[in-house]
Amino acid sequence: MSTFDYQFFVVGGGSGGVRAARIAAGFGARVAIAENFRYGGTCVIRGCVPKKLLVHAAHFSADFADAEGFGWSVPPAQFSWPKLIAGKNDQISRLSGMYESNLDRSGVTVLHGSARLLDPHTVDLDGKRFSAEHILIATGGIPFLPSIPGIEHAITSNEVFDLAELPRRVLIVGGGYIAVEFAGIFRGLGAEVTMAYRGEQILRGFDDDLRQHLHDEMVANGIRIVLHSDVKGIERQQDGTLSVAVSGAAADTHNVDAVLYATGRVPNTEGLGLAEIGVTLDKKGGVVVDAMGRSTVANIFAVGDVTNRIALTPVAIREGAAVATSLFGPAPMAADLTTVPSAVFSQPPIGTVGMSETEALKHYAEIDIYRADFRSLRHSLTARRERTLIKLIVDAASQRVVGAHMIGADAAEIIQGVAIAIRMGATKADFDATVAIHPTSAEEFVTLKEKTTRKRHD
Repeated sequence: MSTFDYQFFVVGGGSGGVRAARIAAGFGARVAIAENFRYGGTCVIRGCVPKKLLVHAAHFSADFADAEGFGWSVPPAQFSWPKLIAGKNDQISRLSGMYESNLDRSGVTVLHGSARLLDPHTVDLDGKRFSAEHILIATGGIPFLPSIPGIEHAITSNEVFDLAELPRRVLIVGGGYIAVEFAGIFRGLGAEVTMAYRGEQILRGFDDDLRQHLHDEMVANGIRIVLHSDVKGIERQQDGTLSVAVSGAAADTHNVDAVLYATGRVPNTEGLGLAEIGVTLDKKGGVVVDAMGRSTVANIFAVGDVTNRIALTPVAIREGAAVATSLFGPAPMAADLTTVPSAVFSQPPIGTVGMSETEALKHYAEIDIYRADFRSLRHSLTARRERTLIKLIVDAASQRVVGAHMIGADAAEIIQGVAIAIRMGATKADFDATVAIHPTSAEEFVTLKEKTTRKRHD
């Protein structure tokens, strides 16, 4: 019989930690989990779920406008930000409560408080100490804010969901998926939106064709995108508005009602006492782990965003399940993250899986590119000029499809099914042999014929 209070102590009540705790308890382990805010973590409380609700809300302005082309006469619509936020809050409270109740039903001891590790087997929770045979760090990430004058006037993705009113003019700093998603949200809800990004193009790391396509669509939707630019300072004016000094290619001063910083996230490890007990952290504070999620201290593990690897909720869930199964299940296992699909809920949205064109040319001597760029059937009766882009990347030697990318309506829903085929090693011939569903945008994935061949230049 173990002499520890718990066999497994999880620090962090987000998706990865909760999944690990429930699975470990299911294997019969004595498990406790501690959270210092609300159960559900970034995704449920101030990330994917509330953001997707706001994305849905923002879409209605375009839907109302498009309805006329299909014979509908829609009276001028009125939008209430407080009503949307109240509905969002109700949904988040419901989900957070479900997380706690599911943990309780699984036999997990649910604790509230701020944890700090005193040694490899002791957790201090607001002055109360618990001993644990194994400890899992699943504390996620937090928004990064640079040290510039007036940064205290900016908001992040933590605060944006609780604004008292919809800002009329918004400056979004950053060019990643959070930045482009909120640009679409605020623009769809009627705000004037400017994005300032210091890079050469938005969505660094995504396929270049997708990056340019989304840039063009966002500009067409009325979003101003200022590249090669950065914010040097923020000042609050007497009337409550903000004056923002932007430097770079389009140096200017912007007067806005809100500045949203979306310049990345960093692992949430400060104050946990990890380095003090020998856990190695990377330069951003992320817990360094091996393929099994084990840190440099043998009984301490970490999963999810806190490891500074793939910052996606389903990845954290897979990693948490793998750690719990390895420790208390029938056999050790590692999370298989070789082919991870992802989505950007921009407007229009992106779905992607596998390699970008640039990545593929680093791995293969020659690749075949198949593309389709078209206006969907829906918009044949609307005034909207939005176009859909679909792209397949194929290893020329084996003819295996190594990347699939889409930007357009329902891209995330469509790419999920495509991801199964790519993970299984489907070839271009397999795609070609699949009967299309017509009329859909998704059918383009199995009807692409014209190719462009690119060779690696070593």
